[in-house]
Amino acid sequence: MLNIWGRITSINVRKVVWCAQELGLDFQRTEAGGKYGVVQTPEYHALNPNALVPAIDDGDGEDASHVKLWESNVIVRYLCARYAPGTLYPEPLPERFDAERWMDWQQTTFNRASAPAFVQWVRTAPADRNPDVIATSVHATERLLGILDAHLATRRFMLGESFTMADIPLGCEAHRWFGLPPTEYTRPAWPNVERWFGELRSRSAARGVLDLALE
Repeated sequence: MLNIWGRITSINVRKVVWCAQELGLDFQRTEAGGKYGVVQTPEYHALNPNALVPAIDDGDGEDASHVKLWESNVIVRYLCARYAPGTLYPEPLPERFDAERWMDWQQTTFNRASAPAFVQWVRTAPADRNPDVIATSVHATERLLGILDAHLATRRFMLGESFTMADIPLGCEAHRWFGLPPTEYTRPAWPNVERWFGELRSRSAARGVLDLALE
């Protein structure tokens, strides 16, 4: 049994849940973080000292392969490496590190650019919003979506014709940006990103993740 801690409203938890569903794993998710609390308890600190979500506990406690992890993209890599080597987890080094590169780009570049606008438009009361923060975030994110659109112009998925672990974090990032309130933001057209994201959304394993409204 795979145990996942974290609220599904978190982009990072969505990555892990979607990955587990792609792999067909039997898992249990415990609500944690935000209004659910849990993350400040001593028990959770023992699992993740950062008091953030997600965290996982995979395997029998008596099994040598029992693994506890935090950091969403690392969890996605681990699950794919353990349960889908050669498919979701590319084994040839050039392909594997191409996937690693895009996953890191999502976390260190794309997410940092897009998160401020998301927080302002979705989680901040209108009277408290900062237009300068929003404008900076939108400008940075649209530039990155241009990079992603150009990359996907010649590829069905992030690495080519096959869905891999690289598509999961970026798919969750696209879900969050494309789900912004239309009354607040009219996004430009990115035809290749839109085609790719539409295909991701149609995957049965993405149900309950990429079809969720933002909170």
